[in-house]
Order: sequence, then structure tokens, then C-alpha cells
Amino acid sequence: MLMAMIENIYETMNLRITETAFELHLRKIYPTRNILSMRETETVSGQDCLDVQKKTDGSVNIIGEVATDPVASWMIQSAQVASKFTLFTHHAKTFPDLVTALRNSMLRSGVFNDEKTAEEQVVQVLNFDIHLVKDFRGNRYIERVTECIPVEDKNDYTFDYRKEKSLEGKFDKFMDNATVFFTKTTNRELYQYRNIMEYQDGRYVLTNPISEANIKAMRENMDSSDVEGFNNFLERNWGIKPSKSFEDFDTEIVSAKVAEPKKRGRKPKNATKV
Repeated sequence: MLMAMIENIYETMNLRITETAFELHLRKIYPTRNILSMRETETVSGQDCLDVQKKTDGSVNIIGEVATDPVASWMIQSAQVASKFTLFTHHAKTFPDLVTALRNSMLRSGVFNDEKTAEEQVVQVLNFDIHLVKDFRGNRYIERVTECIPVEDKNDYTFDYRKEKSLEGKFDKFMDNATVFFTKTTNRELYQYRNIMEYQDGRYVLTNPISEANIKAMRENMDSSDVEGFNNFLERNWGIKPSKSFEDFDTEIVSAKVAEPKKRGRKPKNATKV
């Protein structure tokens, strides 16, 4: 499936591939695309390959398979810097298992020492999870498409204790803030996930709309024709009306009538007054 997805990426985007073993063979499948593939050797590490790719004007980074802890670290790095987006494969059974596996890989590789920090970095780079399954008959199909929505840490503390007159009232307000603090520290929710599309009874069903942040990011990286089709898709299936795009804004500026500046100076001698 990863090979087939390349066809839907704009040809103006340069592809940078990092693999532990050459399996994708994308340069043979798409000979006209700007593709640079690398793999680690005994003398050149995968981290060195990734550092070189950052300087080659790449738009899309593709990690063949995140199967080891160092490869998970490469994926996080490539998703955070030096590319518009990153594609990779993983063998997690559920979306929480995917987040947990990547978090544990980051901890084992020594990139992070705190579980919450490592998990926060993971959910920041995960946008969509396309989960494929293979049934006992040998059929392969997409079971679901899941969106990851990071939860922003909001300031829920109050300063109502200043309004209290008694010491007991101030103490109660302080305990309320302390409860919020310990809840964030011990049981903080870092992300939410929901299925955008599911395979049900032999057909695909749209279950939940895409979040506003991802819709905005997707529109900004589409050309005008794809934006129009995407807007029609959102309005037809979820009733989400299209917002004002950059193309419409530019068109209005260009088509706006520009007032001609007034000419200064004396009128010519043969001018007649109307």
C-alpha cells in the first residue's frame, strides 16, 4: 500500500527514503520522480543517512518499516523537521498500541527519559493511521482510518481564593487547584483518537469528521482543483462548508478595480469643459 500511495503525492514533491533493507524499490516503480533512497551499512549509520537527507531539499520522508528502536527515533526526527510529512509502516494492532510501542522505543533508545514527554512527542507527529488487516481467507483490506488529536494542556486553575473572606474558604479553593494539578500530573490525557472511516459489512462507512486543524493543513497543501473536490467531499458527507481559501482571496485582489490616480498639473490648451 505504501508503494501505491506514492502515486497520489504531487510530483513536485521530492521523496527521500530511509530503509534498513531495500524493499520498496520506488525508483524502479516511479522512474520519473525525484527519489533518493538510502540504507545503513557497516560504516554509515541510519542517523548519518537521515542527516544527509535533511540537506537534499526533500519534501516527503519515507521510513520503510519502524521495526527497531533506532528506526523509531529516525521517524520522529524526520516528521518534526526537514519534510512536509512522513510516511512509515508499523505492525501495531490498535492505535493505542502504536503510540505505546513508539513511546517505548524512544525511551529504550535513550532519546527521552520521561514517559509523558516521549508520548507527547509521538502523538505530535501522528496524524492518521491507516490500519490494514489480513483475514484467514488471505484477503487484505483497510479496516479503519484513525485520526490522532493531541490534547492541548489548558490552564484550568482559578484564583477565586482571593475573593474568599474566611481562611476555610481560601483553603477549599486551594484544594480545588491542588486537585487539578495532581490530576494533570498523574493522569494527564495526551491525545484522543477516533476512526474517520471503517469497513463495515462489506463497505466503507464514514464515522467521524476530520478535525478542523487537519482540514486546514490539508487544504494548505493542495492545489486549487483538489481543494474544490475536498470541499465538496466535506460538505457532502459531514456538512462542513468550505472556508475562504487563499486562491479566492488572491482572485479578489487581482480582480478588484484599482482607482486611477488623479492627474495633477495644468490642463492642455485644447481641453474643453464638459
